Amino acid sequence: MGLEDSKLSAVAYTWNLLTTFSYTLWHPENGLPGGVSVYHPLMIEVRNLSKVYETPGESVKVLDGLDLTVGAGEVVALVGPSGCGKTTLLNLLGAMDRPGGGSILINGRDITGFTPEEAARFRNRSLGFIFQQHHLLPQLSVLENVLVPRLAGDWEEPAEETDKRARELLDRVGLGHRIAHLPWQLSGGEKLRTAVARALVNRPSLVLADEPTGLLDQASSDKVADLLLQLNREEGVTVMVVTHNIQLARRIGRTFALARGKLEEVPE
Repeated sequence: MGLEDSKLSAVAYTWNLLTTFSYTLWHPENGLPGGVSVYHPLMIEVRNLSKVYETPGESVKVLDGLDLTVGAGEVVALVGPSGCGKTTLLNLLGAMDRPGGGSILINGRDITGFTPEEAARFRNRSLGFIFQQHHLLPQLSVLENVLVPRLAGDWEEPAEETDKRARELLDRVGLGHRIAHLPWQLSGGEKLRTAVARALVNRPSLVLADEPTGLLDQASSDKVADLLLQLNREEGVTVMVVTHNIQLARRIGRTFALARGKLEEVPE
């Protein structure tokens, strides 16, 4: 990637702080190495999920017996008022937090009992994240930002293959001509498209997007919806989008509303 050793170390450390990405999980129960996954018709299967936060003087129940199923290759949206638990649910699905009770199966595997190391490995190979604030590293070019996940370590794919895929993804999101630019030289929409490419560089089976259009105008939000749907069709990746934007949610597909700790599917 042409980065100095000191720069490389700093970037890897920063990325691990943001996502604690690492290498893929080996599942001893089926004897398959971590780079090989078993297809499961349900990408997300959540049963009786609960989450309680303890605060001085009271317990705040954020999720209360929540159930959710999402098919492999499906695109779904999650809506609800601020503070209702949308990001909490996303963090639980991303193995960045532990529930108080219930089960979370991703592609048929219960992730609730992962050790921190196993959770990091799972995230690095199975998940892609798109953050509202993008979290692009300012000292890196667009291409280098997309390649950051491989710096977390133990990446099986040859560097030249990952570089090729990163360039192809940037072409597909309309940034092939901007690969040498730094984040400060990009518009808000271009930063988000860079984050989308970064989320897909590890060939994830599931992408979790937390308010991806929260900082964009409606026209740019529509373009993001088109992009996510296009990449879903081309990559076959399952996508869950958390959003306050009802118009975006309706364009995405199936929509769930989170209220009082439970989910309800919103009629079309």
